[in-house]
Amino acid sequence: MSLKLNIENGIKDAMRAKDQDRLRALRAIKSLILLEETSGNNPAGELSADVEMKILTKAAKQRRDSLEIYKTQNRDDLARVEQAELTIIEEFLPKQLTEEELRAKIQEIATRVGASVPSDMGKVMGIASKELAGLADGKVVSAMVKAILS
Repeated sequence: MSLKLNIENGIKDAMRAKDQDRLRALRAIKSLILLEETSGNNPAGELSADVEMKILTKAAKQRRDSLEIYKTQNRDDLARVEQAELTIIEEFLPKQLTEEELRAKIQEIATRVGASVPSDMGKVMGIASKELAGLADGKVVSAMVKAILS
């Protein structure tokens, strides 16, 4: 089943359960999906799994960034809302890699491209960002690559 159908079914369930946090998060995801479908980038109107993953990853990243800002500004009320939405969005994302799994994958990529010095970071990041999309946050991947190559 496509992400859009899952979200629509989730919206119906959240409305029945009167779960406002879940409803708000799912409506935000549906809005992003509809925007992407009508943007003209997808002539068939159907989104591929990669595009759906990018939408979810972007939504989760936005929530994490907002959550961080709200926490530094001691806005616990807004931080709770962002955390609730982030938790719901993460339900639709694949399981994130652990630090050990991420380190192993990045080391494998580095040996595959022959990277061993910090100036080779671009080579590794190019491949790692494609292969690890949705499995790890970009900031974490970048920090790990930097640590491995230094």
